[in-house]
Amino acid sequence: MQSLVKASKAEGFPAEIVTVLSNNPEAVGLDFAQEHDIPTKVINHRDFDNREDFDAEISEYLTSQRVDLICLAGFMRLLTPDFVNKWRDRIINIHPSLLPAFKGLHVHERAIESGARFTGCTVHYVRPEMDDGPIIAQAAVPILQNDTPDTLAARILVEEHRIYPLALRLIAERKVKVHGSIAKISDAAEPENSLTNPSVED
Repeated sequence: MQSLVKASKAEGFPAEIVTVLSNNPEAVGLDFAQEHDIPTKVINHRDFDNREDFDAEISEYLTSQRVDLICLAGFMRLLTPDFVNKWRDRIINIHPSLLPAFKGLHVHERAIESGARFTGCTVHYVRPEMDDGPIIAQAAVPILQNDTPDTLAARILVEEHRIYPLALRLIAERKVKVHGSIAKISDAAEPENSLTNPSVED
């Protein structure tokens, strides 16, 4: 989330972070956003009897903020299919593997144990299925012979901070088009107004 906020502050960046929303009132990202004059909102999932009502409250808030794109960043709640479909092609996420490999949790341990020589990270559009959706950007990271999950995670995190702002820029510049299960990237932006209202969920 911090890398997206920092990128958005750069001159000429085509997207603005209009709000940071979290289900955790203690999330460090809320303080960071406030320090950068970005409005924040807490919608605590513990205040709701079910996922549907929780997601409906999120959707209502994001709509009130005129959000165009949702960037998930450390948001560890599974979103309901109704929410994902309502915001279809307007939610992106980053996952610490080269999807479709190693979906789910304990990604770095599983990558090392598999004997794979490379792993990495992926920015993708969100679909109702976990860690699924058209891929926007990826970065490959070699798995070294002496890697631990922590050392591997640290090197992948560097690439996450690089490609997430890149993916946001490509979308904001209207360079990404979804065709079925594939996201295609053009070389030139369309002459329409660029995307201005993404939000970040931490």
